[in-house]
Amino acid sequence: MKKQDLIKLSTLVGLTLLAYTPTFIWMFDRWNAKDTYYSHGILVPFISIFIIWLKRETLGKIAKKPTNWGWVFFIIGILIHAISALLRVYFSSAFSLILVIIGLVLLFLGKKFLKELIFPILFLIFMIPLPLVAIANLSFKLKIFAAHISTIIINKLGIPAVREGSIIKTLHSYIVVEDPCSGIRSLISLIALGALMAYFSNISRIKKAILFMSSIPIAIATNVIRIVALSLVSEMYGSKLATGTFHTIMGVLVFVFAFAGLALVGKMLE
Repeated sequence: MKKQDLIKLSTLVGLTLLAYTPTFIWMFDRWNAKDTYYSHGILVPFISIFIIWLKRETLGKIAKKPTNWGWVFFIIGILIHAISALLRVYFSSAFSLILVIIGLVLLFLGKKFLKELIFPILFLIFMIPLPLVAIANLSFKLKIFAAHISTIIINKLGIPAVREGSIIKTLHSYIVVEDPCSGIRSLISLIALGALMAYFSNISRIKKAILFMSSIPIAIATNVIRIVALSLVSEMYGSKLATGTFHTIMGVLVFVFAFAGLALVGKMLE
């Protein structure tokens, strides 16, 4: 890259980082908030950088052919950010950063580079927290659905159970499916993991899409397994055990089961 172009790139990147500072602070606060669903967010940029590093040899063989089409993405991204910043809507501001990065790649490297870098760039979407209103609505729907399915399964296992809202009542006990148990945390994390597994899998694009989409039902299913297990333990051994160590263990096992499920789907698709 010519010295003049390097200066332009450094200037644009520096100004972009400065302009997006409030957005970065917002994301960092959401990543580290109590009971956050986005604790994985801080890892996402490093994963994207690692993927780019893995492609260093391929990128080194591509000739740089900058295109002014990059200004379209860059300017649209900056305009969205400016409006979002004025309204303090940091969610759309964070998304506009993706457009800005795409614009910079086109402006200084070209279309072929963008083709190779599009996945690690789009993967940054997984670091952007959803608005709290969207999280609350999704969490509510997920916990009601999970409680409903879990109640059906518990009855099928021969233990009478009824659901009242997000509360599952059995003969001698009950559990409350609260927001942290809705499964939204594992759903968000598993979708990101599914994207990574699909990207690195040596299968066709259609099968990659199937593997990626399978992360959603797998996340929901593993959370239902967790709720059923907690309900059975609560009924047989008391709520103290179900809400104590066993609850913590099942929280970890949800991710283990989900990862195993994704790996199994990936193996079947091969």
